[in-house]
Amino acid sequence: MLIGYARVSTVEQNLALQQDALQQAGCQKIISDTISGTRSERPGLTRLKEQLREGDTLVIWRLDRLGRSLQDLINWAQYLEANGIALKSLQEAIDTSTPAGKLVFHMFGALAEFERNLIKERTEAGLAAARARGRKGGRPRSLGKDKRKLVVQLYNSKAHTLKQIQDLMNISKQTIYNIVEEETGRAAG
Repeated sequence: MLIGYARVSTVEQNLALQQDALQQAGCQKIISDTISGTRSERPGLTRLKEQLREGDTLVIWRLDRLGRSLQDLINWAQYLEANGIALKSLQEAIDTSTPAGKLVFHMFGALAEFERNLIKERTEAGLAAARARGRKGGRPRSLGKDKRKLVVQLYNSKAHTLKQIQDLMNISKQTIYNIVEEETGRAAG
């Protein structure tokens, strides 16, 4: 059986394009999610795993609809292969029910991993070069030294609520906690 999976990240996005393509590909069932791909717990994927059986083919519009990282895709590929289920991606023209499709899938995976490693290597080299010139990486602090001390004093005095400190200093609750921890060496809370 051909079972389709469609996913969009937000309610504002539309599943119609993916669903139409999956129907055209012959899917008898289509399961969908409206949730970010970065979330590992997706109700549609859970239902999908419950319904897929040996001999089925999971059809997706694009690989990034199934997983946002190479590791996600590799885990899915291993799960599907171990359970005798093929994977077909319409946009990348991958069909793991064929030897050529398996090869292409593994090449895509290897290239994606290679690209990720190159990006990591370039980032580390750039940070090292910046440090050698005396520059620090990371985002600049939102508050200067005096204002950071004031945040700690306001927090420790317990005369103001977190919300009041947030509004007064125009920072988030997490930033308050981070400042208190960095300035005092102890966790806020």
